[in-house]
Amino acid sequence: MLIQAAGLALLASLSPTALLVAAVYLGSARPRLTAVIYLAGAVVMSLVMGIVLLLILRSANLSRPAEYTPRYVLRLGLGLLLLAAATWVARRPARPPVSAFLVGILIFAPGVTFLAALQVIATAQASFDLTALALLIVVVINVLLVWLPILLYLAAPEVTTRYLTAFNNWLRAHARAILCVVMATAGVIMVANGIYGLAVRP
Repeated sequence: MLIQAAGLALLASLSPTALLVAAVYLGSARPRLTAVIYLAGAVVMSLVMGIVLLLILRSANLSRPAEYTPRYVLRLGLGLLLLAAATWVARRPARPPVSAFLVGILIFAPGVTFLAALQVIATAQASFDLTALALLIVVVINVLLVWLPILLYLAAPEVTTRYLTAFNNWLRAHARAILCVVMATAGVIMVANGIYGLAVRP
């Protein structure tokens, strides 16, 4: 459970927007304070939405053995939704406003990949402690592109600013392709897991 949830959270964390905002704040007049406040907001948002979505998914009782089939049907459905979204983004003409809107949804609201990570946690027959640990890991990984630049900046401000700017320019130039790859990868993982679960149903 932990590995799969962490992998999906890592895919959810890949956002050019998060890195861009981090770069802007680290280049502000009070970089450390501003960046830390930004990190706090990102953590609070991810944690609150994570708890809410986890409770909603748990209330559906998908972790019970009797709900084995619905659990994997949900994973299969999420995977197909991600693959469909990746195909839609890849086939549409490049439109910066649309891309910015999609990336904004992925970073400031619980995207499908983030939901998929929470679904893995919610449907696992795990103890409260393990569930809390898994949720914490998902939240920390989900805000990876917020806290990682801050740590690098504290260690080497000038080098971090230079490389962060270059890396951010690369991300912005390939934002559409990155979005497609992230959604397609997460989709394949969820579809494969759903099919496997349905195929080996006890």
